[in-house]
Amino acid sequence: MKIALATDDDRGLEAVLSHHFGRCPYYVLVDIDDEEIKGGRAEQNPFYESHGQPGEVPNFIKNLGAQVMIAGGMGPKAIGFFEQFGIHAITGASGMVGEVIKAYMSGQIEGAKPCSDHNSSHHIEAHEDSEASRLKEEMIALRRELAKATERLKTLEEERGDKEQ
Repeated sequence: MKIALATDDDRGLEAVLSHHFGRCPYYVLVDIDDEEIKGGRAEQNPFYESHGQPGEVPNFIKNLGAQVMIAGGMGPKAIGFFEQFGIHAITGASGMVGEVIKAYMSGQIEGAKPCSDHNSSHHIEAHEDSEASRLKEEMIALRRELAKATERLKTLEEERGDKEQ
């Protein structure tokens, strides 16, 4: 099975999941074989700057061979396109790709709920002013730091659990 994940960077399994699938700079493709992660590779989003025409980004993901698409958020039209293509869309996830994949494989994340077009921060125009650009970059950096902190907390909790046994 091939899973595509919208990401803010191109670091494979260490990449940070993006809030929105269509406005992310990269997609990480992860192959799963026999419940085992077989690595991940990044593909640049050719529609990152333009957002593409309706259906172009889902078609791009389909052409990459993905059966599952995971992102933090996604609009209702995109979810519909993925359904038409037979691709299972998952939203509401966050963190680093490796951890998101593990959560998906264990059934902790599933289903897609469309995000609101009016209240979402991912609908900033492509020609943002400098303050909006700076804030967007800060948000990406904060999501990356949050993902690292979440991973470190999980490790500490596991270590503490091992010591208590």
